[in-house]
Amino acid sequence: MRTPRELYPKKPIVYSYELDTCPQCGGPLKAAYVSGPKTVQTLAGVTTIAHRPKYCTDPCCARHQVICKSAQWQQIAPRYCTYGYDVIAQIGWQRQTHREQFQVIHAALQVRLQISESQVRYLYHDKYLPLLACHERQHLERLKMVAEQSGLILSLDGLAPEGGEPQLWVVRELQTELTLRSGWMSQQDRIAFVNLLQPVRDLNLWVAAVMSDKQRGLVPAVAEVFPHAKHGFCQMHYLKNAAEPVAEADQAMKITLRKRVRAEVGDLLRQEKVEKPGVLTITGLLPSPVEEERPQAEEEQAIQDPSDAIAQEREAIVRDLKRRVRYLLTLKGRPPFRLAGIEMFARLTEVETCLDALIHHYADPQLVQLRQGLHTALQSVQSDHTDLHQVADWLHRIADILDPEERPARSGAEVRQELFAYLDDIQKESQDTPRLHDFYQKIHQTSLNYASGLFHCYDVPGLPRTNNDRESEFRDLNRRLLRTTGQKGLVKRMLQRQGAWELIPHPDSLRDTVSALSQVDPDDFRQEQQRVRAHRNRFRLHTRSAKRSQKQLNQLVQRWTALPPPDSS
Repeated sequence: MRTPRELYPKKPIVYSYELDTCPQCGGPLKAAYVSGPKTVQTLAGVTTIAHRPKYCTDPCCARHQVICKSAQWQQIAPRYCTYGYDVIAQIGWQRQTHREQFQVIHAALQVRLQISESQVRYLYHDKYLPLLACHERQHLERLKMVAEQSGLILSLDGLAPEGGEPQLWVVRELQTELTLRSGWMSQQDRIAFVNLLQPVRDLNLWVAAVMSDKQRGLVPAVAEVFPHAKHGFCQMHYLKNAAEPVAEADQAMKITLRKRVRAEVGDLLRQEKVEKPGVLTITGLLPSPVEEERPQAEEEQAIQDPSDAIAQEREAIVRDLKRRVRYLLTLKGRPPFRLAGIEMFARLTEVETCLDALIHHYADPQLVQLRQGLHTALQSVQSDHTDLHQVADWLHRIADILDPEERPARSGAEVRQELFAYLDDIQKESQDTPRLHDFYQKIHQTSLNYASGLFHCYDVPGLPRTNNDRESEFRDLNRRLLRTTGQKGLVKRMLQRQGAWELIPHPDSLRDTVSALSQVDPDDFRQEQQRVRAHRNRFRLHTRSAKRSQKQLNQLVQRWTALPPPDSS
C-alpha cells in the first residue's frame, strides 16, 4: 500500500496586515485575531496559510473597528477556495487561449495537484469567468482618463438569437477595448436599448461617438441617451442593404443558369470513369482498387505506341473540364461583392472560351456537346447578367468612394458629396432601363437612410468604418467554443448561459492573468458570482432527462403545497 501524499502541512504561514498605522488618522493599529488555518494548493505546491487582521483603536476615527486584512494573504487564493489564483488562471488560460478541453486540462493538472475534472469545470465557470469580469472594472480610472482626453468611442453589436431566445449584446469602448456592458436582451426596441445604455450615461463621461448597425430601436435610443454623440453606421451593412435586391436577382439567375446547364449537359457531366457504377474512391477494410504505376519498361513501351497515350490524355482533359463545370455549379455568394450568379456566368464563359480553342484543334464529340450546352445555358441568362453586372460595378464604385485607403484625407462632407454625385451619374445611366432604375432607387433610398451616420468615421479619429470587429468577435467565440466542445448544440447552450462572461477579454499573458485575478476585490467577486448563478438559474428546468425533470417538477409541487393557502376572506 502506497503512502498517500501529504496535503496538509502542520504549521501555517500567518500573514499580518501590512501597515502598522491607520491610513485615516495615523494612529496605531492593533491585531484583531488570528484566523483559522486554510490549506491552499498552488502550482508551486501545497501550503497552509492564516491571516492576522488589524483595526484602528481610536474610537473617533472613521475607520474605527474596520477590519483590515493582509493584501498578500488575499492574493494567494479566493475566499473560501482551496486552489490558488495561479491554478484558476492556468485553467482559464488553457481553456481560452489554447482551446483545450476540460479533460485535457485536468490530465495536465493532476500531475501537480489533487483535483478532479469536475473541480476543473467548477473553477473555470464559478471562479475564473467571474474574476475576469471583475478585473475589467479595475480600469474605470483609465476609462475616465480617455473620456477627458478625447471622448469615448463605443461599439455596439448583438449576436443573432436562436429562435425566441434572448439576444446577446456587447458594448465596448474601442480605444481601451474595455467591456462596458455585456449581456442578454429579451427585446430590441427603443426602451430596451435605453435601459442597456443608461448605466454608461450615468458615469457622466463624454461619449464622442457610437458605432453600430442601423437597428430600428437602437438609433432613437442612442440619440436619447447620448444626444451629443455622433452615431456612425456600419458601411458594410449599408452596402449589404443596398445590394439586397441585386443579391436576390443574382441568386435567381444562378439557379436558372444551373438548371439550364444540367438540363443541357447534366448526363454528360455526371459521367465518371469508375470501377463500379455509382462508386468512386473507397477506403477502409475493403478499399477500392488502385491503378498500379507502370514500371519504366512499360512507360518506354507506351512511348513507342503513342496512340494510346494520346487517347488517355484527351480523356483526362475532358474529365477535368467536366469536373470544373460541376464545381462551378456549386458556387455560393457572399453579398454585397461576391455574387455567385455573376461569378458562375463569368467562370462558365471562360470554360466556353477554352472549349472553343480545344474544338478548333480537334472536335471531340464530348467537348462539342459540352460547349453547345454551355452556350445555350449562358445565352438564356445573358440579359440578366448584363444588368446585374452593371449594378455590381456600381456597388464596387460606391465601396471605392467610401474607402479612404490610398486616397487623400477627406472630410465626411466631402465623401458625402462625392457619393451622392456618383448616385446622380447612376440615375442618368439607369433612366432608360426600368430594371436598372429599380436597382438605382433601392441604392439611393438606402443611401439616404444611412446618410446621417455613414460619414462620421472620416471626421472622428478612431471611429471605424464598419462594425466587423464585433461580428468577428462573435464568430471567434463560436469557433473557440466549438473547438473546445465539439458540439454545436452545446455551443448554443453555453452562449445562452455564460456567453456574456466568455466575451470578456483576458490579459495578454498567463503571468498578467494571475496578477489581474489576484487583485480582484473579494466583495466585488462575491457579487459577480451571485450574478452568474442568478443567470444560470434561468435554465434550471432546461433538461431533456426524464428522471431529472420529474424530480424538479416534484420539488416544485412540494414547494407549492408547503405554502399556506390564501386567505379566503
